[in-house]
Amino acid sequence: QVHLVESGGGLVQPGGSLRLSCTASGNIFSINTMGWYRQAPGKQRELVANAANWGSTNYANSVKGRFTISKDNGKNTITVTLQMNSLKPEDTAVYYCKYTQEDGDYWGKGTLVTVSS
Repeated sequence: QVHLVESGGGLVQPGGSLRLSCTASGNIFSINTMGWYRQAPGKQRELVANAANWGSTNYANSVKGRFTISKDNGKNTITVTLQMNSLKPEDTAVYYCKYTQEDGDYWGKGTLVTVSS
């Protein structure tokens, strides 16, 4: 079993920045992918960004150039951080951390990001 702890989120004005972090612990495999998805009201959950092994990253077109994901592999934990800059009202959503390894997908509980003046 893998346990995810998310932090960050909140209210920010358009053009502002926020940082989300997610730490995975437990039965972690060496090969894994970790990242963030988001779900806005009335919309489907979508990929924001993720990071696999060997420095491989993937971003949604809507966040390229504004968001940066980084992954830190510790001894018994893995932390992924999403730095979000130049935030727009359309970035408002609940952001979910997702961890994937051979035995399946694990999801965080979600953290709300609101971009509003």
